[in-house]
Amino acid sequence: MSGAILVAVAAAIGNLLQGWDNATIAGSILYIKREFQLESQPTVEGLIVAMSLIGATVVTTCSGALSDLLGRRPMLIISSLLYFVSSLVMLWSPNVYILLFARLLDGLGIGLAVTLVPLYISETAPPEIRGLLNTLPQFTGSAGMFFSYCMVFGMSLTKAPSWRLMLGVLSIPSLIYFALTLFFLPESPRWLVSKGRMLEAKKVLQRLRGREDVAGEMALLVEGLGVGGDTSIEEYIISPANELGDEEDPYREKDQIKLYGPEQGQSWVARPAAGASSTGLVSRKGSMANQTGLVDPLVTLFGSVHEKLPETGSTLFPHFGSMFSVGGNQPRNEDWDEESIAREGDDYVSDAAAGDSDDNLHSPLISRQTTSLDKDIPPTAHSNLSSTRQGSLLHGNAGEPTGSTRIGSGWQLAWKWTEREDPNGNKESGFKRIYLHQEGGPVSRGGGSVVSLPGGDLPNDGETVQAAALVSKPALYTKDVMRQRPVGPAMIHPSETTAKGPNWSDLFEPGVKHALIVGVGLQVLQQFSGINGVLYYTPQILEQAGVGYLLSNLGLGSTSSSFLISAVTTLLMLPCIAVAMRLMDISGRRTLLLTTIPVLIASLLILVLGSLVDLGSTANASISTISVIVYFCFFVMGFGPIPNILCAEIFPTRVRGLCIAICALTFWICDIIVTYTLPVMLNSIGLAGVFGIYAVVCFIAWVFVFLKVPETKGMPLEVIIEFFSVGAKQVDDAKVQLT
Repeated sequence: MSGAILVAVAAAIGNLLQGWDNATIAGSILYIKREFQLESQPTVEGLIVAMSLIGATVVTTCSGALSDLLGRRPMLIISSLLYFVSSLVMLWSPNVYILLFARLLDGLGIGLAVTLVPLYISETAPPEIRGLLNTLPQFTGSAGMFFSYCMVFGMSLTKAPSWRLMLGVLSIPSLIYFALTLFFLPESPRWLVSKGRMLEAKKVLQRLRGREDVAGEMALLVEGLGVGGDTSIEEYIISPANELGDEEDPYREKDQIKLYGPEQGQSWVARPAAGASSTGLVSRKGSMANQTGLVDPLVTLFGSVHEKLPETGSTLFPHFGSMFSVGGNQPRNEDWDEESIAREGDDYVSDAAAGDSDDNLHSPLISRQTTSLDKDIPPTAHSNLSSTRQGSLLHGNAGEPTGSTRIGSGWQLAWKWTEREDPNGNKESGFKRIYLHQEGGPVSRGGGSVVSLPGGDLPNDGETVQAAALVSKPALYTKDVMRQRPVGPAMIHPSETTAKGPNWSDLFEPGVKHALIVGVGLQVLQQFSGINGVLYYTPQILEQAGVGYLLSNLGLGSTSSSFLISAVTTLLMLPCIAVAMRLMDISGRRTLLLTTIPVLIASLLILVLGSLVDLGSTANASISTISVIVYFCFFVMGFGPIPNILCAEIFPTRVRGLCIAICALTFWICDIIVTYTLPVMLNSIGLAGVFGIYAVVCFIAWVFVFLKVPETKGMPLEVIIEFFSVGAKQVDDAKVQLT
């Protein structure tokens, strides 16, 4: 995973530049005021600071759609260029108007980085460490603030501090960032797949994962192209294929999925569990029916997955390779005409014309079969992912499975071809995509209790494994294609799913709407939770604590002292963020929010009491200082990074950029509101009233997280999206029942 880690670190430099810029302008504005004589023009002074905020807000409105259209990497390159050019213009700035223009350019770069870096990291990181890597932007942003405050502090000790040099130094790290985005960062493999550029996506994944076999994840990325869909939850019992005799096997001739392992003679069969409910993933500790109606069903569904993951950390059958093949005696068409014909208007090379056909992945993922409704098809619904004439995504030569369908955190990917007759005798057929997830260890056929899977071994004779499944229509399968090509399970090319780009109508899909409520709600509550107010008040609190007096005894002026205090404050954040990085994929996002927000509430209430109760100047200052430090430390562990992490995880690939842009726009608008209303609120209701309101907002945020925010740690992005579709369906069904 070193490739994914290095890429995430390089991408997170964009947030380092943001933190660097925020701290630098806070320090340099004191000297800018003196040179341009802005003491009597507070509006212009405010604009110099706020212009980057305005630029970030403006660019956010189009950044998501542009990243969906042009790619993530080009937008990060543009961001680095904007950082670099703006820093040079600020270094030059002969007058205040040029400086305002430079700050606007800088804001455009900040807006792109803040919006797209978490998205990019989520799309390139493996599920197991996605939370850790997506906390890097918070870490690098705070590190940038620390380095900048140290630089400004050092310059403030000189005889004639230069604000132009303070702002212009940003050009050095921004140039490094530009070189990294241009020469080191690859394009997001999910974006490449969405545009049908399969060969490039495969090479990027191989580089990010450090292995040649990325077939299972490639198939997963293609399945993530869909938006919405009717997803159902089913339960399966998986056992060795020869476990039941023909006379004991009631599912032998229907609804079974045959699973093949990489070793000869190794195979299993998945059968629907008799009497399984449609909510098979609901925790055994409480069913959907027992919910009070307050907690979102989605939260229960996600929680049940983490409860049922085996303690050994094993996947369903960890020794499976490419376990899906053609079952029964179903023949295979070795010549698929579409593969050898370049599509008109598509700039890709066909497999037949490729120099290295095994690596050319522009052909559809699932091979077309020589079956039709008019030919004999075995009654079993086999999991079907076979090789084409020249090698498909998950297989090499016929009968030589070479891939893997494990997609992370106990999930595995499968497909099945089903056929049934309606009451009128008409045959209906179609593909189903299945995400399988082990619900526990082996279960004896006699119905014994669930036990651990020792060492992650395969089930012994006489044992079966219970698995839950998210079943839905594959992203590339449409009834229109079936009508046009009546032979076999035809699939459209991945590029056709996004030929027209993101569609605003996709935002109204129930699962996407559900995810937007979570994402936008978190962004609003984060901004109104008090971080700006505490930042604003920190210098005053530390001054009351006597820190400034101690530093003045060391010969430091008030300005230099404030810079050093800010540097120390940001330094304290770094180890706390490091702890959050470690816990993000262990405890999880939801757990961290639920445990850190109460600490924020307590810190704010102590600040309120410190403002209302006079315990003596020293005691009040000491208590306030400790409260501020605790607030900062716990904010950067939870409410700081997690909203952006979740927003980068819960939206479908096709509209991910657009949805994240909506969430980011919400962030910037709320940031503007809080920043400009804080002085007014301080004058009207005082410090105690402001912090009291922030404490109430934090309590509302805790309730919102408890009721609405699911746990997404370790889950593939595509599975998270399917769960949102299921959860939205559950909510809609509950509303119908109530009416």
